[in-house]
Amino acid sequence: MENNHSAKPPVTRVGILTGGGDCPGLNAVIRAVVRKGILYHKFDMLGIKNGWLGLMEGNIVPLDLNSISGILPRGGTILGTSRTNPFKIEGGVGKIFSQLKKFEINAVVAVGGEDTLGVANKLQDQGVNCVGVPKTIDNDLSCTDYTFGFDTAVSIVTEALDRLHTTAEAHHRVMVCEVMGRHAGWIAVEGGLAGGADYILIPEMPFDINEICSQITKRHYRGKEFSIVVVAEGAAPKEDSLTTQSEELDAFGHVRLGGIGYVLSKEIEKRTGFETRATVLGHIQRGGSPTAFDRILATRFGVAAIDLVQEGRFGHMVSLQGNKILPVPLAEAVAKIKTVDMELYELAKVFFG
Repeated sequence: MENNHSAKPPVTRVGILTGGGDCPGLNAVIRAVVRKGILYHKFDMLGIKNGWLGLMEGNIVPLDLNSISGILPRGGTILGTSRTNPFKIEGGVGKIFSQLKKFEINAVVAVGGEDTLGVANKLQDQGVNCVGVPKTIDNDLSCTDYTFGFDTAVSIVTEALDRLHTTAEAHHRVMVCEVMGRHAGWIAVEGGLAGGADYILIPEMPFDINEICSQITKRHYRGKEFSIVVVAEGAAPKEDSLTTQSEELDAFGHVRLGGIGYVLSKEIEKRTGFETRATVLGHIQRGGSPTAFDRILATRFGVAAIDLVQEGRFGHMVSLQGNKILPVPLAEAVAKIKTVDMELYELAKVFFG
């Protein structure tokens, strides 16, 4: 008689979680995963609350078609989220295995960025069936052309810059707009391009404060009495003295950023004499209803992810490559940050000054 004791049981119960920072489109993913999982693959679907924290604590609820009704246009996530790293919590991984056994969960669909999917990759190595869905408004996850939420964030930045332009011109001011982007300046570059920014500062290119002030002064003397500067939160000057950031770390060891916009505005005003104001968009970029592009991309990701579960193709993340949704190994997706294409930044520089 053949020995099947080592064979894994068939997947019948699937949990889905959303981790890390929220962004528009998360609910569209949940909706797609649950709907196709129930109607086409006959899975029992479970919602894991508050990311990996919920899986550690057993904060898990059943999901049915009524649970996902009407959530497509909603921002945030009906499952909640957290920045929890079970590998940094004593006994955290053991708790996850206990809850998976208790709730008889055969597979987990993890929706998140490099940190959330990094945990999924490690758990996959330890025998947990994981499929990843890329989520970060920063668009800095490798192996995918775009992540959902990014298009919405760029649209919000563009609208904000349109509004800042009118008040900057009326008051003859320099306006500094700080946007999200810890290690990669995708939002700053694409939002700045679309919003007609005069200068765009990104983490990939340390900036020269003297050069910026010189260009703003030259712009003023040729009759342009206002300027718009877009700066990513992770941008840093060549001179270390201008960077301000908290020493506080999150669960994944990242320094909490923010504040470069205010420091930059004060320095520009001091060096040029021009009235300068700072606007920090912050969490406004995360909130609200997703754009049509993000709703469709998130839906395509969700359907593809639950199909991977059905096919038993674990240890993969769904990705957008060209116009096709393709699976890529989780390990490759979280191996490095996807930084700004310098050709795109050179294009943006055409409009500087």
